Amino acid sequence: MNLVVVSNRVARAKANEPMTGGLAAALLPVVENSGAIWVGSSGRVRDATQKGPFAEIESLGEGALAMVDLPAAHYGGYYEGFANSALWPALHSRTDLIRVAPEDYQSYREVNAFMARVLMRFRRKDTAFWVQDYHFLVLGAELRDLGMTEPLGFFLHTPWPPRAIIGGVPHHRELIEAMLAYDLIGFQTDEDRENFAQYLESDLGLTISDGVVVSRYGTSRIAVFPIGIDPEKFAQHAAKASAHPDVSRLRRSLNGEKLAIGVDRLDYSKGLLNRMEAFDRMLTMYPSMSRTVSLLQIATPSRGNIEAYGNLQNDLARLISDVNGRHGEVDWTPIRYLNKGFSQTVLAGLYRTAQVGVVTPLQDGMNLVAKEYVAAQNPADPGVLVLSKFAGAANELDTALLVNPHDIDGMAKTMATALSMPLIERRMRWEAMMEKLRGNTIRQWFASFVYTLQDEAAQKLIARDPAVAADPATLWSPRSANSNIRYH
Repeated sequence: MNLVVVSNRVARAKANEPMTGGLAAALLPVVENSGAIWVGSSGRVRDATQKGPFAEIESLGEGALAMVDLPAAHYGGYYEGFANSALWPALHSRTDLIRVAPEDYQSYREVNAFMARVLMRFRRKDTAFWVQDYHFLVLGAELRDLGMTEPLGFFLHTPWPPRAIIGGVPHHRELIEAMLAYDLIGFQTDEDRENFAQYLESDLGLTISDGVVVSRYGTSRIAVFPIGIDPEKFAQHAAKASAHPDVSRLRRSLNGEKLAIGVDRLDYSKGLLNRMEAFDRMLTMYPSMSRTVSLLQIATPSRGNIEAYGNLQNDLARLISDVNGRHGEVDWTPIRYLNKGFSQTVLAGLYRTAQVGVVTPLQDGMNLVAKEYVAAQNPADPGVLVLSKFAGAANELDTALLVNPHDIDGMAKTMATALSMPLIERRMRWEAMMEKLRGNTIRQWFASFVYTLQDEAAQKLIARDPAVAADPATLWSPRSANSNIRYH
């Protein structure tokens, strides 16, 4: 089987450069090791009159990257408009932040249609297409309209909210009907899948039987595939990074203090303001902790042209300044705040240096930082993960200290508990979480989704022509002889 993976942006695997986000960190090893082609935006735009190759291709391990210039006339309305000012806030249950112009939806559809035409160029015998995330909810329908019959899968990296919230998105019914063009629709958690299923039943009047729904496009399976990481590789990064200059300087600067760490994209879904308020409250509630602990908050800016993000950046900087002014001393700064990214190796070393990892989003599909923090710990002396119960990762990492990010006092007390937790309890909690990480790696996520997509395609083929069931070589199946997808 030939696999084409599709996302809004592609990422290059450069050892000493920052990762652009959780999706990039997840897909890079999949593409490198599976032989897949990863298609996405180059980050550039092009006028319709400009000539040039339809995609820039470069190798990536066993696979390849195909980077496409998206249409200039529609990129702003598609990306900053509908995708990130309508869909993103709704998917994270912030309908109060939806800001969308009428033409933004048309731009979203135009870019999806453009990408569909690009993907038709990658259509080969035995090709399946795996589309990633909310930027391309309707891409499957556009491909079907162009006559594509190959297997189409879709995976949503964000949460899927209840029906009343997704109903705040303009054109929500049309969007969700179009999603049913995919053969397989994957979610991070059972709750996300159930919210989606409830919409199909209540608003579209569809019946779901054994995870399968029938629409005008045929059948679609709705399933859960919680994304993982490569815990052993991340542990190796952490051990290797101990000698890195950034990590060494951080350790020396602590002067025996304990360290808590938060690593996030600068986004309102991450609960950064609440986290800073909780750290402030902890220092007020427990004065003896003054000078004994600091918080390193790494927050890489994104989507700066969107008003909500600019406001957040200003509010966060102001709050951190207030906390440091209130509690800091001439030789001690409670919160160290950095607006830049780090490579995966350096991050692993920073995680290992910190006695507490603070991952407290208001809403998150999974949050791979939580899993990376755990994997990076020293087995002999592991740190403690403080984790929002509203992150998808909380379903697996249930021996973390789970918190409600809206409860500032509760978070303050839990951070203090984490900082004073005895070694025997830290090791017990860490070992239980590592067992979960090893049992659901990025390899297993990839294989589970692709195999399920293949099986769905095989069942559809049998339904159309029962005679093919007698010849396994003709089936889309993980057991098929023509399936060459692999993960080393």
